[in-house]
Amino acid sequence: MWCRGIRGATVVTSNTREAILEAAGELLQKMVEANKVDKETIASVIFTTTPDLDAEFPAAAARQRHGWTDVPLLGMQEMKVPGALQRCLRVLIMFNTDKRLDDIVHVYLPGTEVLRQQDFGR
Repeated sequence: MWCRGIRGATVVTSNTREAILEAAGELLQKMVEANKVDKETIASVIFTTTPDLDAEFPAAAARQRHGWTDVPLLGMQEMKVPGALQRCLRVLIMFNTDKRLDDIVHVYLPGTEVLRQQDFGR
C-alpha cells in the first residue's frame, strides 16, 4: 500500500461563501467518486485558492458536506502569478491505496483545462 495524491481543480463562480462551498463540495465529490476513495484511507487534504477567493475556507465543505471531521485538512493561498487563472480552487487528496500511479484519476472541472496543460507541458 502506498500514499498517493489526487489532484483536482475548479473555477469558483464568485467570491462568496456559498459559491466556494458549492465548488469545493462538487470537486471533492467528483475526485472521491473517480478514484473510489474511502474516508478511512485519506491521509490528508490540502486546499489552495487564488488570492481573489477569501469569503470562506474550502475545507468547510469537506467537513459539512462530506463529514470529514477527523481528516487533517489544510487551506493555503496560491502565489499571485501574473496571468494566472483567477478564482481557482485546487485540491490535493493524499490517500492510502494499492492503486498504481497511472490508475489515479485527476479531476479538472471545466475552466481549468489550462492547468492540465501547465502540469503536463501540453
